[in-house]
Amino acid sequence: MNGSELRQLFLEKWGHSYDVQLRRQGDRVLFLVMWRYCEQTSFPLTEAEYLARLQRVAACLSDWGVTAEVWASLQTTKTRPRLGKAVCLPLQPKTRASEWLLEEIP
Repeated sequence: MNGSELRQLFLEKWGHSYDVQLRRQGDRVLFLVMWRYCEQTSFPLTEAEYLARLQRVAACLSDWGVTAEVWASLQTTKTRPRLGKAVCLPLQPKTRASEWLLEEIP
């Protein structure tokens, strides 16, 4: 999966290009689909910055071996991002690379 495919999944599922974050919470790693989206006039990133962020997140997911897990979870989830409430997917990275994740992927 790459950043463009991730964006396309969001567009097909929810109709918007939602922002994403990877966060470490204790010994867990979380994939968060935030309520902000690229089509909002108040969105803080340019389209190029947004696509670069998606690409970095997709690269991490691929490195950790959890791409299929995230893809399947996003396809089947009934929840949607809404103001103040992100869609949260806990990840089980297959490698120890996630140990280098400090707080979140900027």
